[in-house]
Amino acid sequence: MILGAITLGFQPLFGEPGTVVTLATVGDRVRAQNPDLAAARLTIDEAVGRMKQAGRLENPDLEIGTQYNTTSAERGLEIGFSQKFPVTNRLKLEKDRGATAVMAAQTEIREVENQLIGEARAALVRVLAVRERKTLLEQQTALSRELADFIDEVAKKGEASVIEAGQARLEASRFTTECRQLAAEEKRTVGDLKPLLGMSAGETLHVSGGLPGLRMPEGADPIERPALEIARLAVIAAEQDVAIEQTRRYGDLTAGFFVGAERVADAPEAAAKEGIVGLKVTIPLPFWDKNEGNIEAAEAKAKRRRKEVVALRQGIALEAEAARSEMLEWAKLASEIESELLPQAADQTDVAEQAWRNGQSDLLTVLRSREQRLQLAAARLDALKNFELARVRYQTALGNP
Repeated sequence: MILGAITLGFQPLFGEPGTVVTLATVGDRVRAQNPDLAAARLTIDEAVGRMKQAGRLENPDLEIGTQYNTTSAERGLEIGFSQKFPVTNRLKLEKDRGATAVMAAQTEIREVENQLIGEARAALVRVLAVRERKTLLEQQTALSRELADFIDEVAKKGEASVIEAGQARLEASRFTTECRQLAAEEKRTVGDLKPLLGMSAGETLHVSGGLPGLRMPEGADPIERPALEIARLAVIAAEQDVAIEQTRRYGDLTAGFFVGAERVADAPEAAAKEGIVGLKVTIPLPFWDKNEGNIEAAEAKAKRRRKEVVALRQGIALEAEAARSEMLEWAKLASEIESELLPQAADQTDVAEQAWRNGQSDLLTVLRSREQRLQLAAARLDALKNFELARVRYQTALGNP
């Protein structure tokens, strides 16, 4: 039989040094080298800095005053020190709010990591699919050239037409052209993947392995998604903001002390020097501004954050459900093509070849049969690719990169 078996799979042999990635290792590479992720991690330091600043007393005030009587020799100097103290637990609440912001920043990094790994895995799947499709076309090209060589030999014996040999070679040329198109598509997809892996210009990327089998992932709870944890922390932060705004109904109490010295002239007696020591307290009265507007806004924000958690959890569950349903359909299609349609196409190709050899059919029937078989193999490959892309979306939706 001229037409050999069509196999799927690609295992490259690397002839030059470079970075090697597989579906199993691409996540580790993103975590270690992605520049966007490295920049995002600095937001944790920003949050830590704000937490250190939160909950601190205001700096004290140093007050210096002097007086001079223009009609007499009386004069005085006064030096005071004052400090504001909150009458509520606002400083502790602000410190707790800063700690919540740090946790939110840490969780945001996990979500950024989750999204970037999902993008990298999807790009890697597309690279593997293009390579396996190219391998499939290369096998078809070799078979077409083998068929053309066979026809040339029998044509020399007068048992076949040179036109048929030309048709076979034309088919081989078509496959070669499609291979070159796929090679260009592979370059583009690799170019999309390299920035996600933190690679520099000119660095070589080797993609190893092949598309995995039709393995359904285990179910997971949407609660593991970092984005959902971020939303829950946003609720906590909003509730803390409400408590902080409520404490701001009352202004800060100001307490201080002062010392002074005066030169007093009381005629007809001689001028005398006097010292002064005193305490002072300023108590704000919440008569006109009780911070009602800011409290109302903070409470409304907290309600919105709670509803956002419910909406996000529902959206995550629906996204995962849709991806899982899509996986089931692609798996069903790929299994059907592999177990039923491809064997039928192979048998039909064998029958068409044998009929052509016996002079009972023409070469066009053979070529058409082979084209149908190639289309089925390509359809199975597309099903495998789409299954894997759906699995990447499923895992990303559930925060399980």
